[in-house]
Amino acid sequence: MVDRLAILLEEIRACRVCAGVLPCGPRPVIRAEPGARLLIIGQAPGSRVHASGVPWDDASGDRLRTWMAVDRAVFYDNRCIAIMPMGFCYPGRDRNGGDRPPRPECAPLWHERVLARLPAVELTLLIGRYAQAHYLPHARRMTMTETVAAWRDHLPSILPLPHPSWRNTAWLRRHPWFARDVLPELRRRTAALTGP
Repeated sequence: MVDRLAILLEEIRACRVCAGVLPCGPRPVIRAEPGARLLIIGQAPGSRVHASGVPWDDASGDRLRTWMAVDRAVFYDNRCIAIMPMGFCYPGRDRNGGDRPPRPECAPLWHERVLARLPAVELTLLIGRYAQAHYLPHARRMTMTETVAAWRDHLPSILPLPHPSWRNTAWLRRHPWFARDVLPELRRRTAALTGP
């Protein structure tokens, strides 16, 4: 039997659509298998992920795994968790030292095709405002904070989260309800979808 997802992932990893505007060149990062029940849609790889080719292979990934209460073995088990960013390649730095927004070409070009080959996904984590803007165009609130605060409105299939970057540490302190209310639900659902 032809593994259509594997063929599509090879096509994505060979993509050079944005080669002329990526400061470090293209290196699309995505992981998935057809049986994955949990899907993580984040922003775009950072410089460390660009170097390693492993999604969430940085401090943000460490924090995300802590939020989900999973170790690296579970997190990178493609049979359980699929990982697809809004932009597959590292977009470079902006003037303020942060990463540029995800390239706008990726989602329209690839996302629908990938999602069609992930029939088992029961929960999608929308991490950060770019993923939330794309996948909750009519249901998201005015701000990312309001969208995350209304997390119950999107269950059982979607759970919006802030980005786990160190830049959001102050946000986490200002919004203790996230750790109190959202993280236990995230951990419960993650365990149910990645366990035996």
